Amino acid sequence: MADFVLVEKSQGVAILTMNRPEQLNAMNQQLSAELHAAVTDMSADDEVGCIVITGSGTRAFSAGGDIHEQREDDKRYAQEELDARNAVRARASYEISACPKPTIGMINGLAYGGAGVLASSLDMRVGCEHASFRFLAAAYGRINSTWTLPNQVGWPIAKELLFSGRAIEAEEAQRIGLLNYLVPCAELRDKTMWLATLIAKNRREAVMGVKALLLEHMGCDLHEQWTNERNYTTKVVRGAKAESAFPEFIARKGRTRVPPDIPQRSTT
Repeated sequence: MADFVLVEKSQGVAILTMNRPEQLNAMNQQLSAELHAAVTDMSADDEVGCIVITGSGTRAFSAGGDIHEQREDDKRYAQEELDARNAVRARASYEISACPKPTIGMINGLAYGGAGVLASSLDMRVGCEHASFRFLAAAYGRINSTWTLPNQVGWPIAKELLFSGRAIEAEEAQRIGLLNYLVPCAELRDKTMWLATLIAKNRREAVMGVKALLLEHMGCDLHEQWTNERNYTTKVVRGAKAESAFPEFIARKGRTRVPPDIPQRSTT
């Protein structure tokens, strides 16, 4: 059986590539299951500080769900069986979004339908001029992306895109927040790895703590957000002490040197 998700690790970053280029990386059951498994494995891998998801080839991040497979499944399974299969896939989609490590979509082409759900569920996205998005569920008599897209672009724009199903090309995607960065295609991997390695070099427990708190803060008022952060940083992950947090600075400046703008305290 072919591997529909390729896994590569470099500089503390896991790059997961959806690998069905002839089908524009359409997300069939096998690809979806492999992607979920790879994200789960990389989330548990101590060598990995950031996860990048992309598509093979130059045309598509992913064309979305595999419609041919869906048609066959509709014929093969009763509705209860379809509901059960869809529930498994939906749960996997949520778990990719909520995985404890930061995720970046390297958007190398179109991200339509279910791929729009995936892309908008990731923490960040870097795209090239070939990147485009369409949230097509309403056109197909379905509903999705209501829990992912508003968190990226806000309610008014999310409503427009979900209600209309229109295409969002690369420049507009950057303007509205679907892309953090827009670069020429030849620079896409380098730019994505620049961001991913910056994240991966930081303290894992701190980065993961920030993500956990941001997810927990959704729907909370400001005081609840502040309280959650205080509880997390005193009971779950305490801030590193100076010796541990700034070893390079201490080694470079000396352990007992007083900065010149801070006077020594008199001992008399």
